[in-house]
Amino acid sequence: MDYYDLIIVGAGPAGSTLASALGNSGKRILIIDKQGFPRDKTCAGWVTPAVMETLNIDLQDYGTGRTLQPIRRFRIGMMGQAAVENDHGDVVSYGIRRFEFDEYLLSRVTCPKQLATPVKSIVRRGGNWVINETWEAPLVVGAGGHFCPVARLLGEGPGSHETVVAAKEVEFEMTPEQASVCQARGDTPELWFCRDLKGYAWVFRKGNYLNIGLGREDNHKLTGHLQAFVEEMKSAGRIPADLPGHFKGHAYLLYAHAERPLVDDGMLLIGDSAGLAYTQSGEGIRPAIESALMAADVIRHAPDSSASSLQVYGDAIAERFGNRAADTEQGWQVPDWVKMPLASTLMRSHWFTRKVVTEKWFLHQAVPPLQIAV
Repeated sequence: MDYYDLIIVGAGPAGSTLASALGNSGKRILIIDKQGFPRDKTCAGWVTPAVMETLNIDLQDYGTGRTLQPIRRFRIGMMGQAAVENDHGDVVSYGIRRFEFDEYLLSRVTCPKQLATPVKSIVRRGGNWVINETWEAPLVVGAGGHFCPVARLLGEGPGSHETVVAAKEVEFEMTPEQASVCQARGDTPELWFCRDLKGYAWVFRKGNYLNIGLGREDNHKLTGHLQAFVEEMKSAGRIPADLPGHFKGHAYLLYAHAERPLVDDGMLLIGDSAGLAYTQSGEGIRPAIESALMAADVIRHAPDSSASSLQVYGDAIAERFGNRAADTEQGWQVPDWVKMPLASTLMRSHWFTRKVVTEKWFLHQAVPPLQIAV
């Protein structure tokens, strides 16, 4: 049996950030993931300057040999009506490929890694957690996304009581012919809201890579909405007519809808495993990074791994992202006051689409970067 002070289940942005942040803590850390890296990860893939600053990523270094698409504009509309385009002037976000981004973050982790290794068992034994009857630690952190086995062990894994956003998307490298007819521009992601306001679709070009997808709360209608959106974009010339046939699915929880506990004795959840995606946009990278840094700060200073000692982390999450029970904007990405028919008019407004949809809901520009060093 190999003993560690901490085992992190999940090597994505949340898990790798936590491991990096604790790199000089003196703790023996193991990070486990069911997939090998680099991995194919379904994600629209944009990160704000706040994320890059928080992670201390050198943009020139990262952009050498990797996709780093500067974003200066957004094109936003409601399906079936004309879009509004807003120019933000400066770079307000960056397009990345998760295939590269996740591998880059994990490459900065110096602790032992056990990749391409599914977690088959987690059992409590003598005050510690034993994983796969091979690795043992007093503290296990769940960073394995919506279906994380650590979250499932806490009794709050995927279930019918959770309001889950289901998404389907595809990302592929366009041929020269496809790129020449694609009207979507790299510096201008497109966001298209469903008319019933239960989700939105996107078209996001990153150099010669194109990402198209749609996410909704009602999974049984997802495929139909996606097919209708794709056909509308093809007819408008926004995307090539010959797309790859297979759209990959994934799921996540919005912050205001998640009911998962964040801590228990010897256990802690971060990122999507904790259901931290922003309620108004579904973005999960920034909450994943910030939750990992907050967890690292608590783990570094906690006297033990008891739930009472780790609850400081739960308090920090509530302070940073709001109290779930008191969230007054329950629901998908739009609060109750933006319901039909008002929404149709608002989505034609340059002020609303820029100041509210883009800068507040998607970019969170009013929220300063988290001041915890990696």
